[in-house]
Amino acid sequence: MFLDVVDLRNFYAQPVGIMTRRLLGRAIRARFDNVTGMRVLGLGYPTPYLGVFREEAERCLAVMPAAQGVVRWPSAAPTLATLADETLLPFPTSSMDRVVIVHALEMTPNAAEMLREVWRVLAPGGRLLAVVPNRRGVWARLDTTPFGNGRPFSRGQVVSLLREALFTPVGWDEALYAPPSRWFLNTAVAWERIGARLSLPFSGVLVVEATKQLYRPVAVRRPSRIAEPALEPVLVPGGVPAG
Repeated sequence: MFLDVVDLRNFYAQPVGIMTRRLLGRAIRARFDNVTGMRVLGLGYPTPYLGVFREEAERCLAVMPAAQGVVRWPSAAPTLATLADETLLPFPTSSMDRVVIVHALEMTPNAAEMLREVWRVLAPGGRLLAVVPNRRGVWARLDTTPFGNGRPFSRGQVVSLLREALFTPVGWDEALYAPPSRWFLNTAVAWERIGARLSLPFSGVLVVEATKQLYRPVAVRRPSRIAEPALEPVLVPGGVPAG
């Protein structure tokens, strides 16, 4: 079930939300470090993380699910955000080069359908970056942040979901190691460095980059043998030569 867009906006206006935007934004930017001349689409509630792409990309758009609601973005320029069903995106096939999914995959009741629609709008060679709550992390256990709502994922679950939708995971990052509390705001960067260096398993979110498969794998069947007619012996009357 999607959160209301007002709740998402209010979270990112709070100190913990500002910290989240800064730390998670670094992980997203590290994966999509150059989008010059590309068409970038954000799905879910991606606007806190799309600003870094606006000056670089040829086009940068945000789609917010109909069940969530939409807010104006950017606030001081012509709007680049729209409302749509996450399984019926209003874009032509192969029209996007990069897609960033935040606060959507864990919220939607139709995750597989949404990913198939993302596959459709991605151009050949296009890439998807999905941010999902980590099942092992503290953030998934507390509903004081958006990542504590919806369905958290393990790495294996994310891989299975992406492969079913014809995506191949090509890179992983983790972020938000500090607990979602004001008490840890001043040490959040240190938590992030230590967690990444030691590959600790309790990060708040998983950040997975995947590429679009162009061809659906087909199961190979071994050809069945052609049945040969069974020959039965024929009784020959006594005294009559065969043939």
